[in-house]
Amino acid sequence: MDRFARNYLIGLMTVITLSVAWYWLSLDSRVTDINERLARDSQLAEFPFPFRVISLENGIATMNSPRSAQVPAMRFLRTAYPELGATAVDHPDMMAAQDTLAKTQSRAMELVEGLPDVSSIRWVIDERWFNEHGVFLNLDN
Repeated sequence: MDRFARNYLIGLMTVITLSVAWYWLSLDSRVTDINERLARDSQLAEFPFPFRVISLENGIATMNSPRSAQVPAMRFLRTAYPELGATAVDHPDMMAAQDTLAKTQSRAMELVEGLPDVSSIRWVIDERWFNEHGVFLNLDN
């Protein structure tokens, strides 16, 4: 191996090693602990959307959500429950699904807000979940 190739390989390996070290050190173990707690909750485990904490900074837990001002609950419900695809908004099955969504999201919020290091929750739409389920949202960020 010539000198250039050797130096290039050393430089490349250094960059890769530093990148992996930075990523590993940037992981927030507290967020992982909270998400494990959420995953163990039976009510949340049965729901088709995994409520998770994305970050925790200065007491504010940022959590993913299947709904927002730009994405109504009906969009999520029709994606999570394909059998509701053609169901009217005021149909009892759709109303029950909305109620379950509200109760489940409230449960996730209660579990996280009940922690001593969390003072409030900020909800953000989980575009990735929708993308994984074949729904591509055009949200202007």
